[in-house]
Amino acid sequence: MSVSTMTAKHTNELRGTLRQQESMARHTSWRAGGAARVFYQPADIDDLAMFLRGLATEESLYWIGLGSNLLVRDGGLNGTVIAISSGLNRLDFLADDKVWVEAGVASPKLARETAKRGLSGMEFLCGIPGTVGGALALNAGALGSETWQRVVSVQTIDRQGRLHQRTPDEYEISYRHVKGPAEEWFVAATLQLEQGNSAASLELIKGYLARRSATQPTQLPNAGSVFRNPPQDYAARLIEACGLKNTCVGGACVSEKHANFIINTGTATAGDIEALIERVAETVKREQGIELIREVHIVGEASGD
Repeated sequence: MSVSTMTAKHTNELRGTLRQQESMARHTSWRAGGAARVFYQPADIDDLAMFLRGLATEESLYWIGLGSNLLVRDGGLNGTVIAISSGLNRLDFLADDKVWVEAGVASPKLARETAKRGLSGMEFLCGIPGTVGGALALNAGALGSETWQRVVSVQTIDRQGRLHQRTPDEYEISYRHVKGPAEEWFVAATLQLEQGNSAASLELIKGYLARRSATQPTQLPNAGSVFRNPPQDYAARLIEACGLKNTCVGGACVSEKHANFIINTGTATAGDIEALIERVAETVKREQGIELIREVHIVGEASGD
């Protein structure tokens, strides 16, 4: 599938942004990686549905928000990327302390806006540099809270552009893991919050962001935590115990501030980053006897494949 094989009628009706051979380094927080064959930013949920209806059923789909937990290999993506952060960004306050939020809304924005309204429960998202869609897909969490603890219902879309309303009991949910109906993607959610104190919530957010800035390499391109924390332990502790801080492959280095972060010092390729991820995992397995599980997703083809 390419833009040229889509019907003229279909492309003329679309309201979003459609590109070919789009560099994914522009759309991932590591600022590295190859190009997507087709790249689409829908204008809204209805526009997304129309776009999906025009795709071939065999077309490979890749969904991104802010690209904060994603590594696209240097050979790029032989498929279609759907980027939701610029279009699916509505946030509505409902009755009974509920919030309806689209999947492209940045998680820190949801934390701030609900806190400003005196609603408590989403403060923990303030330091997670992704979208609500990513938080739903991974059951993102921090400060002892997790996303799905607040979910009343979700809206999903399938490959045919059909919308579905689903409830948490239709999903398998655990630590950094969510499994639901196949070939459906989150486009919105209704969240149950509670009355709080706006000043207290905003102060909590301020304090958390200050701690994050002091302990994480927020000024350099990174993808957040690379590995999940194993049970009763911390990935960063294990990596640091192996003496891996400041270990580099090309322009990719294990952060001195936080051992579970890999930074792009400015020249890293996706190949450098992936090679360093593998080196860290292999070293921890050999020296600590623990197999670290990646939290970031790696997709695409290696350069030259």
